[in-house]
Amino acid sequence: MDTIVIGGGQSGLAAAHCLRTAGLRPVVLEAGEHPTGSWADYYDSLTLFSPARHSTLGGQQFPGDPDHYPTRDEVVAYLRRYADSLDVDIRTRTRVSAVEGDGAGGFLVHTADGDTLRTKGVVAASGSFGNPYLPQLPGQDTFAGQLLHVADYRNPKHYAGRRVVVGGGGNSAVQVGYELAEVATVTLATRHPIAFMPQFIAGQDVHHWHTTTGFDDLPPYWLAQIAARAGGGTLVLDTGDHAAALADGRMDRRPLFTAFEGDRILWSDGEREHVDTVIFATGYRPDLGYLHPLGALGEDGLPLHDGGVSTTHLGLGYVGVEFQRSFASNTLRGVHRDARHVTAPIAAYAGGTLAPYGL
Repeated sequence: MDTIVIGGGQSGLAAAHCLRTAGLRPVVLEAGEHPTGSWADYYDSLTLFSPARHSTLGGQQFPGDPDHYPTRDEVVAYLRRYADSLDVDIRTRTRVSAVEGDGAGGFLVHTADGDTLRTKGVVAASGSFGNPYLPQLPGQDTFAGQLLHVADYRNPKHYAGRRVVVGGGGNSAVQVGYELAEVATVTLATRHPIAFMPQFIAGQDVHHWHTTTGFDDLPPYWLAQIAARAGGGTLVLDTGDHAAALADGRMDRRPLFTAFEGDRILWSDGEREHVDTVIFATGYRPDLGYLHPLGALGEDGLPLHDGGVSTTHLGLGYVGVEFQRSFASNTLRGVHRDARHVTAPIAAYAGGTLAPYGL
């Protein structure tokens, strides 16, 4: 095989499209039942934070009103149609267990079913949903209440009348906290004050300005400067509803608690409070454990790369790593630009036009 793409979600499909355009015949290996990645497993009320006109992969527009905000199920349907249009070999229910070098400048890709596939190029596009990040606080392992990551949250119906703390200050934390506040008593526990960004500026969705001003393409080190100016918090898009819910007390915000004690949590001011449920919306880490045998990861388990191009192995690249090249990396609206950048040298190498020392 000239190339194997590991992961059949938005990142893997974008990579497959770019490789196919370059004249290769990539094989996509997807662990799930359908080539939609993790989208079908997100919480029920999830909608994109960017309108449809700014939420497309290469070669196919998102259907419907270009100014509407697609739902989770609409994204799933879009990805399935996109996969059907690619004319590539997509193998679902095929989980990759390990990748090794083949001793000849290529790779051996081992699957959980016991198969071994030989390839010249590999795109690791397995995303991060399979590796949710949970902070470790004292007493956490013995917490008597319910503790989960937002990856396991679906809807608010099981939380009516409960005391719920949502840990995290990003878009997902605020969105989940807001809908839970309709049925439960909710606090957002964050390290920094929540930094709201208006969804509309001068009558246009903020993503219009992100695109026209080049903000989407800012390198990651600029994002750190912007976050610092926002008080260190993650920028949260808001039409005004979420900020209003905090202002009128439908939910509140407190500094992140410091420990668990039985069925209680210890707040930073020393107060102890009974809590029924804690939901951590604390993000994800790249799900790349299958690359450990190859030696392509650092000690922290993160990929060694430059803009998604591996710095350890020629013919290896990454798509779907958060902030790998820009603010829009790892988003439906930006992943195709990353895929095009990463797959170009892989396609040249796998196609035989780039010698091993030609970079």
